[in-house]
Amino acid sequence: MKIALAQIDAVVGDVRGNMNKIRAAAAASADQDADLVVFPEQCLGGYPALDLWEEPGFVRANQEALKVLAKETRETARLVGFVEPTAMRKGKPVHNSAALLHRGKVVAIRRKTLLPTYDVFDEARYFEPAEDNTPFKFLGKKLGITICEDAWAADPTVARLYPKDPIRELTKAGADLLINISASPFGSDKPARRLSLFSALAKRARLPFFYCNMIGGNDEIILDGHSLAIDAKGRCVARGASFAEDLLLLDTENLPAALEGDIFASETALTADALALGIRDYAAKCGFKSALVGLSGGIDSALVCALAVRALGADKVTGVSMPSEYSSESSLEDAQALAANLGIRWLKVPIQDVFSSYREALGDLLGPREGLPEQNLQARIRGNFLMALSNREGSLLLSTGNKSEMSVGYCTLYGDMSGGLAVLADVPKRTVYELSRWLNAQRLVIPQSSIDKLPSAELKPQQFDQDDLPPYDTLDKILTAYVERRLSPEEIAKEVGDRAVVEDVVRRIDRAEYKRRQAPPCLKISAKSFGIGRRMPIARGSYR
Repeated sequence: MKIALAQIDAVVGDVRGNMNKIRAAAAASADQDADLVVFPEQCLGGYPALDLWEEPGFVRANQEALKVLAKETRETARLVGFVEPTAMRKGKPVHNSAALLHRGKVVAIRRKTLLPTYDVFDEARYFEPAEDNTPFKFLGKKLGITICEDAWAADPTVARLYPKDPIRELTKAGADLLINISASPFGSDKPARRLSLFSALAKRARLPFFYCNMIGGNDEIILDGHSLAIDAKGRCVARGASFAEDLLLLDTENLPAALEGDIFASETALTADALALGIRDYAAKCGFKSALVGLSGGIDSALVCALAVRALGADKVTGVSMPSEYSSESSLEDAQALAANLGIRWLKVPIQDVFSSYREALGDLLGPREGLPEQNLQARIRGNFLMALSNREGSLLLSTGNKSEMSVGYCTLYGDMSGGLAVLADVPKRTVYELSRWLNAQRLVIPQSSIDKLPSAELKPQQFDQDDLPPYDTLDKILTAYVERRLSPEEIAKEVGDRAVVEDVVRRIDRAEYKRRQAPPCLKISAKSFGIGRRMPIARGSYR
């Protein structure tokens, strides 16, 4: 049997557009004499559709589109992910399902058994799980069809979450080959984790395993593709493109030799590509054709601008420098050099006159000279300038704060937090440096002085981030341990060594929740981002 894996970029809610992508990939597969073309999870309506899954009109659109696709399917069968109404009077009203279309009909439907309810997932809120899942015959083969989480029951990196293992059950039921359709979000270590898990799964089952993953940026979530074909010995024989649509054709009776060497790029390269895709798809799917970045001359804004150019092209990005009396000449030079290196449009819009007017108008109400209100006032003036330009030009304003700053509230509401997308809000400061050096290794993009200088908001004389924060290496270790690993301050102090610093950072992280709740959506690249996957109360006391 010839199987094609079609990893497509499905747009949430755009059923007609997604149908056309399915048709195009099916036609290309038929031209290569494929017997079956496999599409990702929920490819008809997009993933995650969230509360759209509860809208009857959206569900009907899925049903009608599936019927149309079935009628037009001929010899090359299509395995399509869609949202399916249940036939039950009790329970959730829909299933997360996969339909096999062949010769004008829906010949089989299989439903997702394991519904994840951790991190960004909340599928038990919407879907009714499958009661059972058995292989079905197609062209003389018994196909074992699973959907995303169904293949993760035996993940050794997490505690066992489910009493069932759908892959094991399909193997026992006599499946000849295993197929998993997926919409699996990216994490910097996720491609390697998937390969390790699925290789062990195929080897244990002694069956070939075919994995088709969606690609694309949908709000905070980035889907990376990396579809896989693994033989019955657990060897990877084919891999789909990273962060791009792709079509893999495989003959189940004559699989290629195992891939050799590094199957995936480095985590730094993958992260850069993920963030670029997140920017590109967020802009396109929200109707933006260009982007705007405030350039301070520092490393964070430089990296965001460089990623925006990778995503959209230099002609679609504008950098704006907004110096005040506290801005150093070297920072302004670095911002202008960055713009020249990238070939983008660069604007210089000083804020000093407006800042002076505010100071004069507020007088004593503003408090001591160079105090926090005055510092935040500068950030808010810049935010207003950028939003005015965004409104005038219809450009997407990209905010530039990193995860380290966001974690402890070292940012200004309605100031540097202004924007439509927070590109680095899940990127710790140490990773900001790694990404910047990686970009520069290809060609000089970010001025070296932006990388070498001590980080500073430049909102008062001789101001440096480390005046108010612990060193970023220390802060990032605490942040990762507390937010991603969920360790207690006592446990973190054993690793970091300074209990007082740990407790201060943890307190700041807890207190800054109200700021993060008002931040733009952030592109998720870690195990736990400050977004829809982390739900903390704002108003709360301390249980410690």
